[in-house]
Amino acid sequence: MKIRSLVLKDREKLRSMLIDSHVFNQEEICVAMELIDIVLKDPCQKDYTIKCMVDGDDSPVGYICYGPIPMTRGAFDIYWIVVKPDFQGKGIGSNLMDVLEKEVKEKNGRMILADTSSIKDYEKAQKFYIKRGFQEEARISDYYWPGNDRITFCKRLC
Repeated sequence: MKIRSLVLKDREKLRSMLIDSHVFNQEEICVAMELIDIVLKDPCQKDYTIKCMVDGDDSPVGYICYGPIPMTRGAFDIYWIVVKPDFQGKGIGSNLMDVLEKEVKEKNGRMILADTSSIKDYEKAQKFYIKRGFQEEARISDYYWPGNDRITFCKRLC
């Protein structure tokens, strides 16, 4: 398997991956697809980067979307990280994070932030970030809806 940049033929496979994960609701999937479309329509834009882990047939099995946070010096957001359900637990998410961290360091980045939800469906994501050296930096109660907090994880690189 290898990691490469997003290409047009990946679009529907990433959409299917988002649906098949059974984590994201329709609104979240629409937002993820908006970011995918921004990257595909304007490869020169600097707000979002999408990297895909692909199998031997050059078909995506996971992807990560990230970018610099406006008005900061060296802070980056992870917008999405998704791995096909049958490929989870095989290091794909970690490999995608390794690429992200390497690129952020090359751009003199100093921290990576990831927002996630407090509901049960996102427990796997929370554990993943903690395993990767992120720490809970902030929590806003009832942010998404009553009983669903926004948790911001941070990994400092320097």
